Amino acid sequence: MPRDKIISLTNPRVKELVRLRTAGHRKSSGVTIVDGAREVLRALGSGVKFREFYVCPELVGNGEEEKQVKAKLSATDVPVFEVTKSVFTKIAYGDRQEGVLGVCETPRRSLTDFRVGANALVVVVEQVEKPGNLGAILRTCDGAGVNGVLVCDSKTDLYNPNVIRASVGTIFTVNTVLCSAEEASCFLKNKGIKIYAASPGAHTIYTQMDLTGPVAFVLGGEQEGLSDFWEKNADARVKIPMRGAADSLNVSTSAAILIYEALRQRLIGYGNDARIVSG
Repeated sequence: MPRDKIISLTNPRVKELVRLRTAGHRKSSGVTIVDGAREVLRALGSGVKFREFYVCPELVGNGEEEKQVKAKLSATDVPVFEVTKSVFTKIAYGDRQEGVLGVCETPRRSLTDFRVGANALVVVVEQVEKPGNLGAILRTCDGAGVNGVLVCDSKTDLYNPNVIRASVGTIFTVNTVLCSAEEASCFLKNKGIKIYAASPGAHTIYTQMDLTGPVAFVLGGEQEGLSDFWEKNADARVKIPMRGAADSLNVSTSAAILIYEALRQRLIGYGNDARIVSG
């Protein structure tokens, strides 16, 4: 499988991989790191173009995903480099070292590529700061079959290796587009998709809304919450009941609750199960 071996920590390729940990260099070079067997498989399955792969045989396991990766890399024309454990430790992004890492071209998607069906379910996240939260939201969206995610005015690099890792590679399987809040609102309204903004100050509990039609949930960032733009331009505001001292949940947790309520209603119908009531 590998065609060349890298043993030196000062190898130019190793130095370049370390530089790709910075958002500025990822942006200027147009590539990012995909670290992990599942992540590489999902990127490959989504047609992402890789430039090179790095494999540490000592760290690669014998699970089904690892076997699939080995088979795909054995058949690829993309350069594959074998590296030592010490080298892989230096180039790996995070502590979960699986012995497989790739460098791919950063996907470029726009709203013209964003396709939604007649009964769309869309998630909009605004000014999200933490890569782990964005990755967790994407993973939930993939699991629930959400039609797509609009990332507005993001404060984190969409293809940050931490986002890729936290999403378990589903960033490549979920239709995800970077845009402004204004662009997202215009797109959703033109498609006839109701915009529901998640806000602790709302009066309506999320389970009291009919979510069986085309719906977009909008969630704000960790520090500032929703901007005034969404508070003013949403069709309705909804809240998740809070019974303790905290007034809100983690943004990825909130997204999961809202998304799966919409999925539940679409599976069994609105109003066909007990609903949370205030009081």
